[in-house]
Amino acid sequence: MTDDKQTASTEVPIEQQLYAIRQTIQMRAVHGVFANWRIALVLLTQAVYYGLPWVQWDNRQAVLFDLAARKFYIFGLVFWPQDFVYLTGLLILSALALFLFTAVAGRLWCGYACPQTVYTEIFMWVENWLEGDHIARRKLDKSPWNATKLRRRGLKHVVWILLALWTGFTFVGYFTPIQTLAAEVISASLGPWESFWILFYGFATWGNAGFMREQVCKYMCPYARFQSVMFDSDTLTVTYDSSIGEPRGPRSKKTDYKAAGLGTCIDCRVCVQVCPTGIDIRNGLQYECIGCAACIDGCDQIMDKMGYPRGLIRYTTENVVKGKYPDAGIVRHVLRPRTVIYTVLLALISGAFIFSLATRVPLRVDVVRDRVALSKETEEGMIENVYRLQIINKDGQPHRYTIGAQGIDGLEVVTAAREIAAAPLQTIDLPVSLIADPAALKGRSIEVSFVVQATDDPRIRDEVETKFFNR
Repeated sequence: MTDDKQTASTEVPIEQQLYAIRQTIQMRAVHGVFANWRIALVLLTQAVYYGLPWVQWDNRQAVLFDLAARKFYIFGLVFWPQDFVYLTGLLILSALALFLFTAVAGRLWCGYACPQTVYTEIFMWVENWLEGDHIARRKLDKSPWNATKLRRRGLKHVVWILLALWTGFTFVGYFTPIQTLAAEVISASLGPWESFWILFYGFATWGNAGFMREQVCKYMCPYARFQSVMFDSDTLTVTYDSSIGEPRGPRSKKTDYKAAGLGTCIDCRVCVQVCPTGIDIRNGLQYECIGCAACIDGCDQIMDKMGYPRGLIRYTTENVVKGKYPDAGIVRHVLRPRTVIYTVLLALISGAFIFSLATRVPLRVDVVRDRVALSKETEEGMIENVYRLQIINKDGQPHRYTIGAQGIDGLEVVTAAREIAAAPLQTIDLPVSLIADPAALKGRSIEVSFVVQATDDPRIRDEVETKFFNR
C-alpha cells in the first residue's frame, strides 16, 4: 500500500495538445509541366483581374457594378436589380462546372485557379526573390534577428503590402469607377466606404497569402471537407503508385533496384518538400491535397536523374491503381453516369442562359394605381382611371416609345405626349389615364394591360397588367 502511494505521488502529469503546432512550410522550387500550367494560369487570371477595370466600353468602364446607381455594366450589357435571375443562373452554372471538373479530375480549381492558391503563389515568388531558396529561407527563420534579417523581412513585407493594397484597390475599382478611384487616392480624398474595403481586402490578401497559406485550405475552406463526395473510383487524382514504388529506400544511381528487391521510390522526400500543404502523398490521398501536382513534377525530375520511368506519382484513378484497367482506359471512363448528368445539366442551363440573354428585352414597365380615387366619371359620362407608369430604358441607346392599352373595347390612353423619348438607361415616371365607355364595362373590376413599344425597334416591347375599376 505504501509503494502504491509513493508511485502515485511521483507520477508526472502528461500534457496533451488538442491541435498540432504549425510548422512553417518552406517549399522547394519545382519545374515541370504542371508548374508551367500553374504559372500560366496565375498570369492569366491576374491579367484579367487587374486589367479588366481599366478597359473602356462606350465611354464608360467595361465592367462596373455600380451599387449606388443600381446598375451593373458588363461590356455591352446593362443589368438592373430586376435582372437578379441572371446572377442566380451564373452561380448555378459555376457550381455545376465545379462539380463536373471535380468528378473528372479532382481539385483542379484549388490547384490552379483558386484566389488563395494564386496569391500564395505570387507571394512565394516575392519571398523566393528576396530571401532565397527554401534552404536559405529555413536558415533565415532560425537565425537571430539582425540587420540583414530585418532588412530582408522588412523589404518582403513592404512588397507584400503594396501588392495587397493594389489588389484591394482593384477590387473596389469594380464597384467605383477605377479612374475616379485613382484620382481620389492621388488627391487623398477617398471616402470611408472605399477606404475601408481597400484596407480590408488588402489586409485579407496579406494575411491569407503571406501568413495563413495552407491553413486556409486545411481548416477554413469548406470545399476541402465535402469535395470527397464528388470523387469516385474513376476520378483523376494525384496518386502515388505503391505497386511500382514500394519497397522504397535510398540507393545509388548504379544500383539495379529490381535485383535489390526495391521499388522506384528512393525515399528522397522531394514530393513532401515541394508540397504547399506539407503532406506526404505516399500516405495516400488526403483532404489537404489541393491537386496542384507539384509532387508529380518533383518526382519526375528525380526519376529522370535516376534513369527510372516517370509516373511513380501521377494523375490517375483508383481503378487504374487497383489494376481494373490500364492508364490508356482513363479517357474511356471519363464518360460515366455522374459526368454525363453534370454535362447535360450544364449544357441545358447554359443554353437557356444564353438564349435568355440573347432575347432579353431592354425595357421594363411598372404600373402603380392612383390610390386617392379608384375611378371617376368625366363630364362626357366616361369612366376614367388614373395610373403612374415607370418606364425603364435598360439599353445603352436612346429610344422612343408609344403607350397603348388593351382589355376593354374602345379603351383610350391619355398621356402628355404621343411618344415618350427616353435617354440611355433613363427611368421615366409618367402619369397616364385610361378612359372607357361604361357600356363596355362588364363587372366592377376588369383586367387590362398597358403595352409599351419602341417605335425604332418593334422587338423592344413590354406589357404589364393592372385593374380598371368601374364606378
